[in-house]
Amino acid sequence: MPVSTVDPADLTLEQKAGLLTGMNHSTTHAVAEAGIPRISLADGPHGVRPPDAGAEYPGVSSLPATCFPPAAGVGSSWDPEVARRVGEAMAREARAYGIDVVLGPGVNIKRSPLCGRNFEYYAEDPLLSGVLATAHVQAMQAGGAGASLKHFAANNQETHRVEISADVDERTLREIYLPAFERVVTEARPATVMCSYNRVNGVHASQHHWLLTEVLREEWGFQGLVVSDWGAVHDRVAALAAGLDLAMPMDWGEGEAAVLAAVRAGELPESVVDRSVRRIVALAGSASDPTGDFDAEAHHALARRLAAECAVLLKNEDQTLPLSDDRRIAVIGAFATVPRFQGGGSSNVNPTRTEAALDAIRALVREPGTVHFAEGFTLRAAEKTDAPREEAVAAAREADVAVVFAGLAEADESEGYDRETIDLPPAQVQVIRAVAAVARRTVVVLSHGGVVSLEGWHDDVHAILDGWVLGQAGGGALADLLFGVANPSGRLAETIPFRLADNPSYLNFPGEQGHVRYGEGVMVGYRYYTTIGLPVRYPFGHGLSYTTFDTSDLDVSLTGDDTAEVSVTVTNSGERAGKHVVQVYVATSAGPVRRPARELRAFTKIALDPGESRTVTLRLDRRAFAYYDIEQADWAVAPGTYTVQIGNSATEIVAEASLSLPGDRRPPRPLTVDASLGEWFAHPVVGPELMARLRASQPADRGEPDPEQAEEQARMLLMVVPMPMSHFFVIGPLTQDDRDQLVTLAQSSVRVS
Repeated sequence: MPVSTVDPADLTLEQKAGLLTGMNHSTTHAVAEAGIPRISLADGPHGVRPPDAGAEYPGVSSLPATCFPPAAGVGSSWDPEVARRVGEAMAREARAYGIDVVLGPGVNIKRSPLCGRNFEYYAEDPLLSGVLATAHVQAMQAGGAGASLKHFAANNQETHRVEISADVDERTLREIYLPAFERVVTEARPATVMCSYNRVNGVHASQHHWLLTEVLREEWGFQGLVVSDWGAVHDRVAALAAGLDLAMPMDWGEGEAAVLAAVRAGELPESVVDRSVRRIVALAGSASDPTGDFDAEAHHALARRLAAECAVLLKNEDQTLPLSDDRRIAVIGAFATVPRFQGGGSSNVNPTRTEAALDAIRALVREPGTVHFAEGFTLRAAEKTDAPREEAVAAAREADVAVVFAGLAEADESEGYDRETIDLPPAQVQVIRAVAAVARRTVVVLSHGGVVSLEGWHDDVHAILDGWVLGQAGGGALADLLFGVANPSGRLAETIPFRLADNPSYLNFPGEQGHVRYGEGVMVGYRYYTTIGLPVRYPFGHGLSYTTFDTSDLDVSLTGDDTAEVSVTVTNSGERAGKHVVQVYVATSAGPVRRPARELRAFTKIALDPGESRTVTLRLDRRAFAYYDIEQADWAVAPGTYTVQIGNSATEIVAEASLSLPGDRRPPRPLTVDASLGEWFAHPVVGPELMARLRASQPADRGEPDPEQAEEQARMLLMVVPMPMSHFFVIGPLTQDDRDQLVTLAQSSVRVS
């Protein structure tokens, strides 16, 4: 019997309850007599982590796999093709090891640069995150491995992550924290969605009916399996009723016993159990035998090519980069020999091999002897000495260019805890400044998962290449970029502020007494900085190249009442082939809510040869112009003017065009006594009648008020306009007949929405 045809009615209640919880750390229960196989799940999201059955701790140790660029790197690529190639290759490795579901990708928004798990997430913007994750999921599932989209939802910190309540208003959820999930669910149909550990507005995500059923299934049409994060279930029966199907990992029978007891006591309908069993059986039907191998060398080479797409050239004074292969080069910093390529925690991949930048640099120069290495600083915290710095200064003094490899150690960024600062370690800053003081040219290469501050040394150096975390082949990719074998094309997926205190979440992160208040609302990342005009060190979307690009011929045309098409021509005006990211933002103040100064609404990355021009066309759908209206509980497009902007970043706008939208035609609502006096005045029928009766209630011989009286009347009007009409009826000058007749008139009319 095919697995997909198994009917829950043919299984015992005990068998069904057993299917709802993991058998061990990484597999589900099988029901051999019914032909239901186990489902194998393994960590991702930037490399497969097949459990090492022979290890002392199989759930922690893993077999070798390729560590591709983590999401922090892929996000900086701004390239769905990079995400697609990662997903495609991971599927081959998952199938080789017999993994049915890979846990990833993660699309949580980078709300604060301190989040310890930011290296696993793409961006501070939901559109960028959603487009990249969609490409990853589509490719991985086409290759035969299911995806587990995570962590649903509002998981934006590691501090107290199991109990913290993310207190977020619905507009902010809908506009910032849910859209990436929505896009992946509706466009890529992931096999599973993983709930997060945290509470959302007081309710654990694992038992949040509104999230797991009303939004995910009923609104977005999700048909797959909802799985818990490992150990995220607090009440198995409540979670099952809310829409969580599979609790992982094993819980020594506690969850199974709770489900059995609830069904037998009539507290949980067996139909709810059957519903989740059908989803588990459907996923089990996709399980297949291991293929046994994959081309590790080919995947390492792919990882190197992809990593080169992810680094961001932040600064390049006097064309310091690319380096010439015949110059004397001082390579400084422990990260040149001990590459930092991923973060800590459950996503930590056991790489097939790693590639150090120093080795790759020596392979690219004409005479390896012209490259001199000095450690500069040590990664061993207990070892404090000035000798490495002095050695670095001596090497820099003799070189044509000094390249300092700096960043954060893996232990600084991990699942389970957040950072306390965005500063580089003081010893590294001291080395950078000391080297820059004596070197003819200084280049800094950064490796880290979350934003690091550039202050205290930025102005001392000539070039900065931000490598984020680039996976196991990152060292080779950085060398390719330094020497121009590859042209930098990455763009920042998150803002680099001057100070941590400038970040909009600063006063509300990581919360207190079990709650974290998302007080910044929709003003996350660049939305905040651009709206209040706060300068930053480098804005969202920034990135340099070894060539130059010109933008021209912007054309924006309406394709409907609330959709548009944008076309723009990009020309490579430099002397090298390169890639450019076309960034389309929309700006408006239309509507009754505060809107960000601009929001990313479309993007594409194109490759151009020197002198080549290309016209690209991008579509803006209804959501590109909409805000979430909490009164209507729906997306709304307000009538008004919208400006479509082309940016080299969120702050550098190079072209723009405006269009006028008619907006939504909302059905009118009854004018009630609970509406404000101002709304009654604004009504085209009731308003004039109200004003006439108020004038009639005044003494006929009062005459024109003097200036002081007029000012006092204006103040009184400001005070009473917001009050409910029912209150004004009590304190105002109208008679009972006036009130009755106005209410009758209101009931037969409608107020303007």
